[in-house]
Amino acid sequence: MARGTLKAKSAKPGTARKTKPATTVKIKRAAQPTTGRKARPKQKFTVSHHREADFAEGLRNYAKYRDLGIAAATGGMVQAHVIRLVPPFEPKEASTPHYHEVDFQMIYVLKGWYKTEFVAKASILLRQGAAGYSPRA
Repeated sequence: MARGTLKAKSAKPGTARKTKPATTVKIKRAAQPTTGRKARPKQKFTVSHHREADFAEGLRNYAKYRDLGIAAATGGMVQAHVIRLVPPFEPKEASTPHYHEVDFQMIYVLKGWYKTEFVAKASILLRQGAAGYSPRA
């Protein structure tokens, strides 16, 4: 198709409309303040396909963890894991208050349900397909 010609998917032959050729515009970005901001590391593209062999034991004995490679790709700025809870486990053991030293924290429930408590929030029940985001305190 010639430059400057717009053709819709449903257009009939010979009914294409002419448009103005694209113009290039240079946009100057305002300088970002660096005071008090952490420099972001260079990030890399990554993909993690599901493999059962990638689940490993980790911090808690009632869970298996699959690292998605996001920490390595973002220079530690973001962590992402698939965490599979493995019964039986004691509720006291599973509900120890803790925090993660990351800039972004999100929970997405793939299967089942997960009851948790975010900072300054009441207990929250997340069911299959639910997502929760907890801003950094």
